[in-house]
Amino acid sequence: MGAQLRVYKQKISSAQTTKKITKAMELIAASRIQKAMARVRASSPFARAVTQAVSAVATYSNVDHPLTREPETIRRSAVVVFSSDRGLAGAFNSQILREAMELGELIRSQGSEPVYYLVGRKAVGYFQFRGIKAAAEWTGDTDTPHFKTAEEISATLLEAFNRGGEDGGVDELHLVYNRFVSMMTQSPETVRLLPLEIVENEASPEPNGAVYPLYEFEPDAETVLDAILPVYIQSRVFNALLQSSAAKQAATQKAMKSASDNADKLITDYTRLRNNARQAEITQQIAEIVGGADALASSK
Repeated sequence: MGAQLRVYKQKISSAQTTKKITKAMELIAASRIQKAMARVRASSPFARAVTQAVSAVATYSNVDHPLTREPETIRRSAVVVFSSDRGLAGAFNSQILREAMELGELIRSQGSEPVYYLVGRKAVGYFQFRGIKAAAEWTGDTDTPHFKTAEEISATLLEAFNRGGEDGGVDELHLVYNRFVSMMTQSPETVRLLPLEIVENEASPEPNGAVYPLYEFEPDAETVLDAILPVYIQSRVFNALLQSSAAKQAATQKAMKSASDNADKLITDYTRLRNNARQAEITQQIAEIVGGADALASSK
């Protein structure tokens, strides 16, 4: 009985230590998420404005630009997977990896080959474990993303897109990331970034059906597209990085709160079991004392 009490005490102590850790991680995530949300709110208007500007130039210029031209045959499709460098975030990484693999299967069913570009150690580890080769990897900058990382990703994607599928590049670009919806909801998002015609349909529409203003291009529309399209790719990639970072912090806070609640439940359950074991031990000792007294009294 004494050994059973020691086991319960050890389990209670272990659950209390776990609760301290998860509670601290919950508070850290809660402090970081406000900064992450502020960065998302600051970057989203610029990303929307650049998207609208590029769409307007492509729509009203009638320029046959390589980045806006729909290829006749899509041989290879880039899939950029935005995961995190750390775990303890519930289903944050698993749902985005599942979304990426489903997109890869869809691309294969359409006769194209998916080419994976990975952001975050969790995605890198997942693909390495399954023996799936990735074209490029970026790690170590998912908690608080820097714009330099977005520039590196964008440059790699544009270089592959400009080469085309025939020369070992890609014919289209997809972004797969977790979009921050609320503190309780992080939604997997798949966006086809290039060619641009698809982005025009997926971009946020103007309120009340308003149309784009008329533009005058100086020196010409093709030069404007050459200058603005890299900025467009960078802004969309950076916004995806920020969305993924905010969603990860929210998922971590939710997961750590759930872990703290579970630790509380374990402490309550083990405390009840310990009290029951202690009471049973006391009852047994009293029974032994009474039995011994009765035996002594009957022997006289």
